[in-house]
Amino acid sequence: MTGEEDTRSDRGALTEEQAERMFAGMNEVIRAGEEMRKLRTEMIRVLAGLGWTQDRIARLADMSQPAVSKQAAKHRPDEPPAPMTLSLDQHDAPWLEGRLWGLAEEISETLGDTARCSRYVDAVARGRKRFTPWNVDELRRLVEEDLVLHRDGMPAGYQKAYDRISRGLDVPPKAAASATGTTTASASVRRALAHRIQRDHLAAGSNTG
Repeated sequence: MTGEEDTRSDRGALTEEQAERMFAGMNEVIRAGEEMRKLRTEMIRVLAGLGWTQDRIARLADMSQPAVSKQAAKHRPDEPPAPMTLSLDQHDAPWLEGRLWGLAEEISETLGDTARCSRYVDAVARGRKRFTPWNVDELRRLVEEDLVLHRDGMPAGYQKAYDRISRGLDVPPKAAASATGTTTASASVRRALAHRIQRDHLAAGSNTG
């Protein structure tokens, strides 16, 4: 059997290990696509629940109105719209994780390949990294390193934003939940909203974090 496997290897045949790695890479891309479609559906339902017209949502999402209508129809009229306080200073974990993600992307774009967090940000974007406690801690460490190593080359608002995010993530979950209140929006939706708002806030040049 060993001789047969060696012969196949010499002839350039694909090994089981190589095939496994290929499928793993494909599955990561497929899974990321499925997760983004799910997130888009959730955002459509949230916006429909807040009274946005289907035409408006379709234009912004680059979708047909019937496609948006199909997604929005799944939102029950008797459901109250998800609380959508969009102030930056909120304390639930998904919101803070989204802020950290947005800050890391800004650092990555500012520093390019020299940023320690660039590869991690790319992995998050491709769905290879999820927001587990371990991954969030790792991203925090990389962002901290970038802020220390490139302090003179980044706006002061980056450090201020990180300080607030870090303090919030260090608060015990029960305390953070009581400070935030109840929300019906999913973690992925809140994370995506915080990510976008944090990036826009930093891009506007605010030093308030």
